[in-house]
Amino acid sequence: MDNCPPEADLPWADTSMYYYVYVLKNKRGELYKGLTQNPETRVQDHNEGKVRSTKNGRPWSLVYFEGFVSKKSARKEELFLKSGKGRERLKYLLNE
Repeated sequence: MDNCPPEADLPWADTSMYYYVYVLKNKRGELYKGLTQNPETRVQDHNEGKVRSTKNGRPWSLVYFEGFVSKKSARKEELFLKSGKGRERLKYLLNE
């Protein structure tokens, strides 16, 4: 049997294929939950006032993020974190 490399790239080799659920926090203690493929750029967008829903709460800092290989899984987690049980879990994860 020949030892040949796979023709397709491995999914974990390219981080642009991941979707991230992220949580931002501002100085007033408000949390914002979102979904993106590039957390660094997205946080910058929030802090530059490019996102209407977070424009008045600036500055924001990234306090949590989690990566997913499918957008569907990431969206499901984002919606969960916006629920009552999800907010409880965030309090635990953020030690609040």
